Amino acid sequence: QVQLGESGGGLVQAGGSLRLSCAASGRTFINYVMGWFRQAPGKEREYVAGISGMGSSTHYTDSMKGRFTISRDNTMNTVYLQMNSLKPEDTAVYYCAAARNWAAMKGGSPEYWGQGTQVTVSS
Repeated sequence: QVQLGESGGGLVQAGGSLRLSCAASGRTFINYVMGWFRQAPGKEREYVAGISGMGSSTHYTDSMKGRFTISRDNTMNTVYLQMNSLKPEDTAVYYCAAARNWAAMKGGSPEYWGQGTQVTVSS
C-alpha cells in the first residue's frame, strides 16, 4: 500500500514558476514509476510526466516538454514537478500517482493516487 500526499500548489501569475512535491509512504517507493497528472475544470484528467524508479528515465506529454521537469529523491520518498513559464491553461488540480510499470502510468491507470493540489495561473 502506498499513500501519496501533494503540496506546493497555489496561485501564480502567468510566466511564473511553482514546484509541486509529493511525499510517499512505504518502504517500496523505489519500486514504483512515479508520475503527475492534471485535471482542468470540465476536462478529463491528463498525463503530465513520469519518472522511473531509479530516476534514470523520464517521460513528458509533448505540450509540457521544456517547461516542466519531473524528479525524485528516493532517500526522501518524494517526487517533484518543477513548472516554469506557467500559462493560464496550466490551471488545474495536479495529482501525484504511483504505478508498477510505465504502461500503467502512461495509460492513465496507476495503482495509487494522491488527493491533488490546486494550481491556478492568472493572466
